[in-house]
Amino acid sequence: MSTPSEVVEGAEYRDKKLDNPVYKWYVVCVLVLGYIFNVVDRGALGILVQPIKDELQISDTAMGLLTGFAFAFFYAFMGIPIARLADRWSRVNVLGLAITLWSVATALCGTAWNYMSLFAFRSATGVGEAGGSPPSHSLISDYFPSSNRATALAVYAMSVPFGTALGSFVSGQSNLVFGWRTTFIIVGLPGLLVAMLIWLTVKEPPRGYSDAPHLRAKKTTAPPFFEVFKFLLTRRSFMHMSLAAALHSVVWYAGSNWNATFFIRAHDMDTGQAGSYLAIFALIGAVGSFTGGYLADKVSTRKNDKRWYMWVPGIACLVMVPFQFLSYLSPDMSTVVPSFSIMVVLASMFFGPSFAVAQSIATVRMRAVATSVLLFIQTIIGLSLGPFFVGLISDVLQATNDDGTALRYSLVIVGLANIWAAVHYLIGSRTYREDLAETAKLNEQAAA
Repeated sequence: MSTPSEVVEGAEYRDKKLDNPVYKWYVVCVLVLGYIFNVVDRGALGILVQPIKDELQISDTAMGLLTGFAFAFFYAFMGIPIARLADRWSRVNVLGLAITLWSVATALCGTAWNYMSLFAFRSATGVGEAGGSPPSHSLISDYFPSSNRATALAVYAMSVPFGTALGSFVSGQSNLVFGWRTTFIIVGLPGLLVAMLIWLTVKEPPRGYSDAPHLRAKKTTAPPFFEVFKFLLTRRSFMHMSLAAALHSVVWYAGSNWNATFFIRAHDMDTGQAGSYLAIFALIGAVGSFTGGYLADKVSTRKNDKRWYMWVPGIACLVMVPFQFLSYLSPDMSTVVPSFSIMVVLASMFFGPSFAVAQSIATVRMRAVATSVLLFIQTIIGLSLGPFFVGLISDVLQATNDDGTALRYSLVIVGLANIWAAVHYLIGSRTYREDLAETAKLNEQAAA
């Protein structure tokens, strides 16, 4: 395993390997691979909702709890202590152990004998996946300077559409051939190989390595958690951005967990067909993941205005709403396909800019915890509520497996949260520059 790397004092230290652009992007690619399996394992359940529901004879509301709350509660609450560990210990080790846990837990879902056992294994998957993004974001932030950090984080965020595509296709086809139980084992166990790759090939960089030499923190101990938490809570731009990302995630997770069932019910597909369509849409969505971060970096630099890191995802959330209506309410696939494609591009644009805002507002020794706090807010609101409300509304509207009418309207109703998200991005932009200036002062003081 990797050993912890202490902060290097002095402005003269450089590491040829860490400065090598090829190696930097290699590290991003390995982290992307880890995140892809994170998304594959997390999303497999969404494809398998209908066959699991049919076998276990449970309601849409119960499936909403399984796809959302069972994962979200442990993912959100375990993310903070795990991120705290990543700010104190080797981030490479934390990430490797996390991948091992979530891979095994996903495979165990295939052995579930009833609803509660599946709920327990799904919860264990959430615990493991809580250790994925915080150490990865912190590593990327130490490999890349702020001038192109959002682009690097956006590339990392492209794991979501690529992982969704791979998981949707493999899970859909595997269910047709092997059934849902074996599918969980097929998608879960390969993650163990990724954990070994990370342990063997990713080097732990010094904290603050990519920042200007005079800003590198010489303090080797991360600040107490409640100090970090208080710091972030008092940054209005961070809190409004987190709420915006959370509200958008209500829509994101509602769709990612119910889209397969929507296509099965509303367009009479099997899991293989639904998985194939969703795989294609997810690959199209990768354009949005990259574009969001790239646009935020480029436009903010060209305009010399950091508020574009808020405005880019805010505009995307607002423009997305009419395409949600077309995608879910149109009976014609010739309308659904292009509309859905545009919708997923816009939906994916929030990743890079939002994560870049969190990393830029946090000081050098707060970065993993900053990501975990963002993910806590995003997950406890988005993943806990999105899938649950879709299932609940669908049951209230007396959902059937015939034409999916109730599910269509429940997805549209929940999708209106995007308007609220856009408002918070706008409000957060008003104080973003002031909060950045305050963080810069604190980094100066830490380096003094």
